[in-house]
Amino acid sequence: MRTVTLTVAATTLAAVTAFQAPVPATSSARVSTSLYEYIPSGFNKASWAKFKGTEKKKKDDQAKKNLGRMGPKGFQSRSFQSFQEALERGETAHLMPVENAKERIRKGELKPEDIPYMQRGGNWDNTDLKGSKKVKWLSSDKEYAEGGFKKEQSVSVFGFGKGLDWTGKRDREGPLMNPKPGKFAKNYKAPTVAQLKGLKDESELKPKKKMFGMF
Repeated sequence: MRTVTLTVAATTLAAVTAFQAPVPATSSARVSTSLYEYIPSGFNKASWAKFKGTEKKKKDDQAKKNLGRMGPKGFQSRSFQSFQEALERGETAHLMPVENAKERIRKGELKPEDIPYMQRGGNWDNTDLKGSKKVKWLSSDKEYAEGGFKKEQSVSVFGFGKGLDWTGKRDREGPLMNPKPGKFAKNYKAPTVAQLKGLKDESELKPKKKMFGMF
């Protein structure tokens, strides 16, 4: 009887153990992850980094040129008002193109600043040339550089201000209400030509000259 009891107890313990959830381990191994940079085919790490640096420099240089602006992009000019003021002061003169400019500079006949900035693709004040004499800025030049050029570069058909609202999406501008018509007396009569000229009567008006005295 004792043997049967021990056998039943062992069987029951084994069955209970089989249905129990396994106890998690106190420490589990962590999976290490590594991040890899994408390198296109035909590049190694060094050449890919050099290529990206070159492209970034090109992009930065293009951003400095501000290619989206209006007007000429191959050189930096001043406003016509500033040029006219400097011309009247004797500080500048009309610039004429120079023939064989590169050849004459190479021979030493001319200096780079002797070439008009529009021809060499530089700046009107010679800031694009190292060691050359810089042109003095006027107050109108400063106003132009600080945003005054936007007025002269308007796309409006009127020559200044905003362009026409072709899309109809711009806010409407104008008086908030229609102007009231002028008030006139009940028996108001418009002034005659003689009255507008300060004459007393129509007879004082000089007769118009007729063609050949016939009409």
